[in-house]
Amino acid sequence: MSNSAVSKSAARAASPPVSSSPGRWLALAVICAAELLVVLDNTVVNVALPSMGVQLQAGFAGLQWVVDAYTLTFAGLLLAFGHLGDRYGRRKVMMLGLAGVAVMSLGGALATDLGQVIAARAAMGVFAAAVFPATLAMIINIFTDARERAMAIAAWTAMAGFAIAIGPTAGGWLLEHFSWHAVFWANIPVAVIVLGLAYLFVPESKASHTGKLDIVGIALSLVSVTVLVWTVIEAPHRGWLSVTSLVGFAFAVLCFAAFIRWEQRTPVPVLNMSLFRIRRFSLPALSITVGYFSMFGFLFMITQYFQGVMELSPLQFGLHSLPFAISIAIGAPLSTMIAQKVGTTAVIVFGLVVMSAGMLIAGQVKVETPYLGPVLISMVLMGLGMAIVQGPATESIMSSVALDEAGAGSAVNDTTREAGGTLGVAVLGSVMASVYTTEVGPRIDAIPDFLMTQSEKGFARESVIAVIEMVKRPTDPAFAQQKADLIYTMKSAALEGFELASYVTVSASLAVAVAVAIFLPWKPARESVFFDWEAKSN
Repeated sequence: MSNSAVSKSAARAASPPVSSSPGRWLALAVICAAELLVVLDNTVVNVALPSMGVQLQAGFAGLQWVVDAYTLTFAGLLLAFGHLGDRYGRRKVMMLGLAGVAVMSLGGALATDLGQVIAARAAMGVFAAAVFPATLAMIINIFTDARERAMAIAAWTAMAGFAIAIGPTAGGWLLEHFSWHAVFWANIPVAVIVLGLAYLFVPESKASHTGKLDIVGIALSLVSVTVLVWTVIEAPHRGWLSVTSLVGFAFAVLCFAAFIRWEQRTPVPVLNMSLFRIRRFSLPALSITVGYFSMFGFLFMITQYFQGVMELSPLQFGLHSLPFAISIAIGAPLSTMIAQKVGTTAVIVFGLVVMSAGMLIAGQVKVETPYLGPVLISMVLMGLGMAIVQGPATESIMSSVALDEAGAGSAVNDTTREAGGTLGVAVLGSVMASVYTTEVGPRIDAIPDFLMTQSEKGFARESVIAVIEMVKRPTDPAFAQQKADLIYTMKSAALEGFELASYVTVSASLAVAVAVAIFLPWKPARESVFFDWEAKSN
């Protein structure tokens, strides 16, 4: 072991906590509230899309960009804002983000056309990217005791997963009582309150040593992540092998290569590339990526199931998805504590296997399958599996990062989540849609135009959620049986696509589980901390 490795480890162990008073737990509560606001913004709007579509006369593609505009700017700017937080103050950057979310939410609430809504969502994503990496970076600076940090990170991960799962319930409740504008109005008082609490109770932290700002690195990271996410979002519509998609992927790869080369050569990089040589950093990051790939894909498909197959209202959908949220909230803190005793590797591998089991069960669901059975079991297993993976994986990632690099490390952790989630929706949604469209398309095309307009046919070809409007629409008794047969075919085709997509998820999760089992050290991190620092110093 090198002397530099020992000195670095000793310096890290001797670093005093930013806050040693009981107030650090109040600071954690405020930080988690900021995280909750940002993550809810990423999901709650989904249930408002049908209402927006009717009032704003928006097509399917336009409504998708209401969601994707937020994802695009959010994912693209995480690394940049994480680095800026390290340099100029993480609380300061987070507070700027909270203020921006409040202002841009007002813009969304007052929007009168689809373009204004999309612009507001894109701007909200920009400011949300300022909030999210700062939250986790501040946690590891406030909690320097290993056990307390693990508990704090467990609370952070539980909140992230819980917010994603609770979004449909919150959105459904708002739509039961108000118009779609409420999903924007609700952000404003919450953001203002959390902003004030952050000023009062969250201590500031930033890197102790900073050099010249890495403008080139920030620009390359922004372009590469943004182009990749945009290409993934558009690929299901333009074609995965279309010229646009191939050029987009190629350009993103070139930008990533240029980013990596630049970061290896510049004296003060926006991202220390040597972190990826640390197995306790890179392999947990890969696990989180595939975890969010599975979870977001699962949530996308279960949304189709609850609304299109079970024909539930938005609020009913949210209530039926609560077991998923509860499983995450329970599993995240427990798994992080267990990982402190048995090691991160065993817990992550177990979590990936549990996720695989949940997705496999979900893929076997049929139209007649009752909710109280395989559907409920699959949600609980998916939620527990996700919680079991992300808590210890996040703790491992952040424990491998020096305090001065906390923002950049947090941004990598967050970017893997966004990239995995975006890929999950795009890839698994594309698999599901290809099966669905192949089976349903010819039958939809054969329907006379006086029974269904071209726009209605287009929506029915793309999504089983079209069933909701089809059921409500009055039908001549002479065509009632044909309508019932078509609706059943649509539901069956969607679930066949769900089944094929589940096999993709199961394969990916098990492959990563094997990789983690082989390459990630099995002993607890406290026994191998010098290995990590030695790897970083080489």
